[in-house]
Amino acid sequence: MFDLNTIKRLKYYVYALIDPRDNNPFYIGKGKGNRIYNHVNNAIKLSKSTDKLDIIREIRQSGKRVKHVIIRHGLDEDDAFKIESSLIDLLDHIGLNLKNSVLGHHSMEFGIMTANEVKRLYNAPPLVKLEHEVVIININKSYQKGNGVLSIYDATHEAWVISEKKRTDLEFALSEYRGTIVGVFEIRDWYKVEKRNSLGFSGKLDRWGFNGKEASPEIIKLYLNKSIKHIKKRGAANPIRYSL
Repeated sequence: MFDLNTIKRLKYYVYALIDPRDNNPFYIGKGKGNRIYNHVNNAIKLSKSTDKLDIIREIRQSGKRVKHVIIRHGLDEDDAFKIESSLIDLLDHIGLNLKNSVLGHHSMEFGIMTANEVKRLYNAPPLVKLEHEVVIININKSYQKGNGVLSIYDATHEAWVISEKKRTDLEFALSEYRGTIVGVFEIRDWYKVEKRNSLGFSGKLDRWGFNGKEASPEIIKLYLNKSIKHIKKRGAANPIRYSL
């Protein structure tokens, strides 16, 4: 635990909890005082199970101790938020399995992005006309920012409630992320998706996925990096739209 003099000089700080078995961080946090030690104390005193608390218990059961590392200190709260968020974004992006339950502060607005995603964020003109039979699919919940086209396709191609008539007519799928079209895919064919809990859906209606590929440059130019923020939002539970 920190003494009062250390706490005074630390101010706000950003820290990491390190697993000594592989020397990788499993949690990034910010705080002041003895916040850095609260996680181990909670793992000892509380009975509830979370990913973070469980890994701390596993470390202790192996006979080792969690490593506590102060990454940057002497901060105000706003700077601590920004550094924490940046580290969470980066470590998650490179594939470290962090046990943080939420993204960092303002991660969705200012977190890790490719250069093209930054350009889309600040320069997206409105999409005012659909030239083809398309489905616009909102991928806010499933898209991993910064990972490029493959991740956008993975987030878009399944699993949706779409009628047989629509499946027959549709030519392209447009991936919408936070109001901007970030992917354009030609639909080749449709397949029925098994009702797997891991996909996070339930209910009696059949769900469908499509096999596809990135659309031709001519089609992409019509839709990619266009904004639909000016379009009236549908119900929050419905990620699908067919028109503007």
